[in-house]
Amino acid sequence: MRIFRKILLVLLFALIVIQFFRPDKNVSANQHPNAIEKHYTVPDNVNTILVKACNDCHSNNTKYPWYFNVQPVAWWLNDHVVDGKHDLNFDEFATYSLRKQYKRMDDVIELVKENEMPLESYTWLHNDAKLTATEKEAIVQWANTIRDTMQARYPIDSLVKKK
Repeated sequence: MRIFRKILLVLLFALIVIQFFRPDKNVSANQHPNAIEKHYTVPDNVNTILVKACNDCHSNNTKYPWYFNVQPVAWWLNDHVVDGKHDLNFDEFATYSLRKQYKRMDDVIELVKENEMPLESYTWLHNDAKLTATEKEAIVQWANTIRDTMQARYPIDSLVKKK
């Protein structure tokens, strides 16, 4: 029983100590000249969907819940944000090559259609981020519109790799 008590004390101490090691927050008050909406049309209904279901992980401005202040939860959340921004950052969209922009819109279409985005682990705690069929269709149509716009502006070989 003594060893069990010592283990609990060590774990409690470790839990207290890790509270002092926090990841930086993903919050930027800066203007985002490379944001997708500065270069492509984002209808109001799509913007609403992006804000509620995508931007926490795919932009430079995450709205953090209260439990972000508890470690190790904050590290786990931070990993999701870092991974999400690595895959697609709507605030940095115009910095991507044309090919990557085009591919990211393909990815948006595929992931939304296959119910892989938003992540299930995100929608557990953000129930309002679950997309309805209408919202999914709006996102897919919007991404297709961006792809069509790109095809009209640029030669196709600048958008897709030759096979």
